[in-house]
Amino acid sequence: MPQYLSPGVYVEEVPSAIRPIAGVGTSTAGFIGLVADAVTMPFKPGRPLDPNNVVPGDRHAVAQAGLAQLVTSWEEFKKRFGDVQPGNRILANALYGFFNNGGTRCWVTRVTSLIEDTSVTPAVDQVKDALAEFEGIDEIALVAVPAPTDVGVGDDAADRARRAAIREALLGHCEKMQDRFAILDGEETPAGDPTPATLYPNAAGNAMGRRSDYGAIYFPWIDISGTGDYVPISGHLAGIYARVDAERGVHKAPANAVIRGALGLKYRISKPQQDGLNPQGINIIRQFDGTITVWGARTIGGDANTEFKYINVRRLFLFLRESIDEGTQWVVFEPNDPGLWAKISRNVNAFLTNVWRAGALLGATPQEAFYVKCDADTNPPEVRDLGQVVTEIGVAVVKPAEFVIFRISQWAGPGK
Repeated sequence: MPQYLSPGVYVEEVPSAIRPIAGVGTSTAGFIGLVADAVTMPFKPGRPLDPNNVVPGDRHAVAQAGLAQLVTSWEEFKKRFGDVQPGNRILANALYGFFNNGGTRCWVTRVTSLIEDTSVTPAVDQVKDALAEFEGIDEIALVAVPAPTDVGVGDDAADRARRAAIREALLGHCEKMQDRFAILDGEETPAGDPTPATLYPNAAGNAMGRRSDYGAIYFPWIDISGTGDYVPISGHLAGIYARVDAERGVHKAPANAVIRGALGLKYRISKPQQDGLNPQGINIIRQFDGTITVWGARTIGGDANTEFKYINVRRLFLFLRESIDEGTQWVVFEPNDPGLWAKISRNVNAFLTNVWRAGALLGATPQEAFYVKCDADTNPPEVRDLGQVVTEIGVAVVKPAEFVIFRISQWAGPGK
């Protein structure tokens, strides 16, 4: 309390009880991919001084392996990892697709071994090391390892085992962090008709052999040249996620969206075929009137994930949880009393009101869309004695109109 020692009027600044909760970013991606040490890097501006005498210093140096690099444009990617070439083809095409489809910011880690080793362990260990570094980069909200493959080499069981282990590492990372979402590539070439059993050998009823609402998987690969140059889809999808987030919000499903740069599909999936894949959470890329379109919005496991079977619902909850977490750090060590409870309620209510106004919550009024309860009921003496303050939040989320049904019948007309 200030001391007042002489008569007079004192004007003081009082801290506001409102501490706005800002929504966190949802579209910064983290990519891991193969870039060989020997890739040809572009020349630095104004170099070489003598075209007949090119020296190592004339070119940009390839980024250090295993170290995450912030990349905000395709030109910046080329300066650090090289233009598209055999030594970086999969990752470079993925990053081009990311920026071309609306992505603006990502972290990229290059590894030097993914698919060409004779065993699974070295590839997966490098991915796990890169994911461990991603743990310290809080802004990452999407993660992908564009499916590694041997260019020009026959696919085999060992290749599939590596890719399956890498997918599992990605899902495990997202489930551990609980603030990011994995975008996974399906296999390029299924062993027969594209059904769950042949697409994903040893799968127990879905694309991964288990379900997870922290990731989504897409099939098939896309042609980006019109000549049968098929590439995995995860980079392009990450760009679409970012584009939809910017244009509509994280509550909008990243589906029914055109894939920029896609000229064809490795496989044409029919509606009857998709009928068997969609409920299990295998998201299909379809072609309609020449347009390549994302035609699925399910998490891995689909219907089995019940309330989190849709990508946008899971990502909205990640957004809400991370935003409230980061926006209420000031609460720690404050006196745990009704005054604190009122401040928490006021700030969370203000944040969720903005989320509702953005169209992410269902209800004609904020009261219909959500509730926040932080009072003596949620914080009885036994809870306060543990040093805890508990706030209960309920939200009514908007789910995608996945099945649009029109019921048409004959009508005799008015007065009939």
